[in-house]
Amino acid sequence: MANPNSLTPFFDFPEDVQLCILSFLTPSEISAFASTSKPTLSLCRHLSPKLWFSLCHRRWSSKTLIHKWSHRNKIPFKHLYQTLDAYDKLIGFWRRSGTAGAKTLVHSPPPPPLVFFEWGPSFVAGSRVSPCKTPGLYHVIKSPFIWLGIGANGEPVSFVDPECKLDLCDDLERLLDNDELVPVSVSFMGSGHVVVEENANFSYSNSPEGGRIRRVSSSGNLRGEECGVVVKDVSGSPGSLPDRLVSEIYQHFANRTSPGGERASRRQRRREKERQGRRRKWEPEHFVKIVNCSPTRLRPLQGLWKGICDDMNLDFYLVSYDDIGGIACRKVGDSSHLFAEYSPVFWTSNTTFIESPFSAEEEYIYDSRIHLRPPEATDSIHGQLPWMENQVVSRILDINSSYDLVIPNLSGASVNPRQVQGRIWLYGNGSFGFGFLRNNYIIDLKHISQNGCILDAMELCND
Repeated sequence: MANPNSLTPFFDFPEDVQLCILSFLTPSEISAFASTSKPTLSLCRHLSPKLWFSLCHRRWSSKTLIHKWSHRNKIPFKHLYQTLDAYDKLIGFWRRSGTAGAKTLVHSPPPPPLVFFEWGPSFVAGSRVSPCKTPGLYHVIKSPFIWLGIGANGEPVSFVDPECKLDLCDDLERLLDNDELVPVSVSFMGSGHVVVEENANFSYSNSPEGGRIRRVSSSGNLRGEECGVVVKDVSGSPGSLPDRLVSEIYQHFANRTSPGGERASRRQRRREKERQGRRRKWEPEHFVKIVNCSPTRLRPLQGLWKGICDDMNLDFYLVSYDDIGGIACRKVGDSSHLFAEYSPVFWTSNTTFIESPFSAEEEYIYDSRIHLRPPEATDSIHGQLPWMENQVVSRILDINSSYDLVIPNLSGASVNPRQVQGRIWLYGNGSFGFGFLRNNYIIDLKHISQNGCILDAMELCND
């Protein structure tokens, strides 16, 4: 009879159990495990192809379709793991840094500053996120504008649609045929900063003979007017790179030495300049990741929120905690108001909540204010929306108006404490509302996203 207290050696487990156990480790941890002895090294080498699949499956199978990414196992799973690991760092909310970015028209407004990356079946999609412009609605508009995937050759490929009307699909060949899309590169500048810029030298090889299909896109050419297919680079064939290069060199010197050659060259440069002037420009966009998008037990106000303001328009709010315990809130949304793209709203350096039971004065401050909510709330039971039911105040926090204190000349506010002082009312359901003593209303906030999905999302109509 076996001793119940004896330990079973790892090598005695079946192979599927070994793979399951190792799949919980990171590649660096597996490397450390393999270096402990010759048997472990031999085991990891033997299991290598299956182990990389297990690592991919363990980490991403609940979010995307691994076999579609691998093009039905044509791409080694070790290579696939590295690509998916890089894409995984994109998932979540990002905020555009600076005012420059993609411009479809010279006088058009800048795109919304908020971007959301999420997993698709065999790609990662990035959407610009903005509040619905219809007054009194909590809906969030998602406008897909970037597609990131992997070709059958194992190379990452990315496309941007400047019009934010991207048709998300698994068919890479269909995307390659769409001249409205711009090939781009997405580069990490540190863990929380990415740059999206046009890839002027984009090439994609997917030919069984090993030839190269290349889309040519000059810098600033958004619409791909000169995108085309270049002849395969087969050495010695007509039209191959060496022959064409010699021909271009010959033509260059012929234009310089033959009569009228210089005039023809100037005309060519002028025509090219005119075409460049007609093209719409794509400028690199920088994005900074919003790392703390959701509240925690110790930071219940943290994250991205949405709320209807006094003009009944929806706005986005980012609440963050600093290193010394303070809390600051800023607007992050699509707005035409000055400084509204990332304007301060409230702040506090004292995060000590007032606990229940509350004083009569605090009860009056809360009860004397109206809640800004959608008009359809009056048609609901007891005039409340489902998400506002059981909205009991659990704690209260003092705040100050950041807008009045930082930009007093624009707001016209005085230094009267009642003008800048306000409250945060934390509700039992985890959400909260805020208001200032000078006003008679409370802005109740809801989550923008939950479990990796945007709530109340709607696609922007293309008509």
